[in-house]
Amino acid sequence: MRALKWIGIAVAAVIVISLISTIWVISAHKLSVSRAQAKIASFYVPPTPLPAELGTVIRTEPLGVDVPGATALRILYTSQHPDGTPAASSGMIFIPTTPAPAGGRPVVAWAHGTLGMGDACAPSRSDKPLGDTANWLNQMMSLGYVVVATDYTGFGTPGPNLYLVGQAEARDVVNSVRAARNIPDAHASTNWIVWGHSQGGHSALWTGHLAKELAPELTLKAVAAAAPAAELPDIIDAQWQTAVGWAIGPEVVSSWPHYYPNLNAKGFVSAAGLRNTERLANECIVPAALEGFVRTDFGQNYFEQKPTDNPSWTAAATEQTPAPLPASMPVFVAQSIADTVVLAWPNAKLQNEWCAAGSDITMAWLGVVSHQDTAMTVGPEAVAWIDDRFHDRPTIRTCDVPPPVAPSAN
Repeated sequence: MRALKWIGIAVAAVIVISLISTIWVISAHKLSVSRAQAKIASFYVPPTPLPAELGTVIRTEPLGVDVPGATALRILYTSQHPDGTPAASSGMIFIPTTPAPAGGRPVVAWAHGTLGMGDACAPSRSDKPLGDTANWLNQMMSLGYVVVATDYTGFGTPGPNLYLVGQAEARDVVNSVRAARNIPDAHASTNWIVWGHSQGGHSALWTGHLAKELAPELTLKAVAAAAPAAELPDIIDAQWQTAVGWAIGPEVVSSWPHYYPNLNAKGFVSAAGLRNTERLANECIVPAALEGFVRTDFGQNYFEQKPTDNPSWTAAATEQTPAPLPASMPVFVAQSIADTVVLAWPNAKLQNEWCAAGSDITMAWLGVVSHQDTAMTVGPEAVAWIDDRFHDRPTIRTCDVPPPVAPSAN
């Protein structure tokens, strides 16, 4: 018994030391980041009142990155909360340096993946603003597309940040395209395509549903998504007891009650989870994930019971799962069978359900590719597919090819 007691003490000590070390590293990094953020903070302060017209460009400035064949700008523009009130959103725009065609440049609206909710995590405020645009952004510049990339409202700008709320994400994406059209040097046309990864894949699929209602003056020609966080109840069921729960759970728990006021975290988020929700939600995703791995390795879960056992949270997750797009809206979905964040089987289920519903879907299944690398790996294929849509070439519907994994957890 005495030996077991000392083993228990030793294990507890290791847990405490590991957590302290992880938090210390995060804190040291935050200090250097805060100094860099102070230099650009004034750019993100919106005027009062906000311009009423959606897509109004409040200000721009050079982004300070080198993208061959492009002018890269940081932008602040007027967007909209789901309740119709104006909001400020920030982002980036990449404008080809080649002459614009007579009809204007097609626009690709990029929707980024989960990065954490802290201001410094927003792409346009980050020390690595290009994120997972490697392997496709340069190609889009050479093809003459304008690429505009929202940060999402409340992410780098006054909140709330409505993470994984499609009605908010779609508005920020649509209004980023309006903003691109309001930058004279962009010469942006009304034809556009949305392309997103992970959370951004969720944003892209929802934009496919809502764009015509939100911006009838624009023509959304297609939707492309890499590893989309689409089948939310299934993803939650599979990941709630893993490190992913620690990395993403705090963002959902911090965000969704703003849109669904009846939601309450008490009763299914653990005591340790409740104590750390606000802090972890505002960490950038890498340090949050590292802390999640440490906590999970030592038996600490963010959730103490499965969130989908709670009817209110299940209803919210179901409502935020995008339905199949109509056959008139071509959709490209890329998914790795080795993804450990957005697992392959929920998107195999998506393929089967969307095919059965008649969606014009092209699936690109990847082999041993991480979640983080999916958009970059499939980038050239996505660019070719997007180029075909801008040129009204026939789609290749892949519903006759079954997914390489079973569409269920078993």
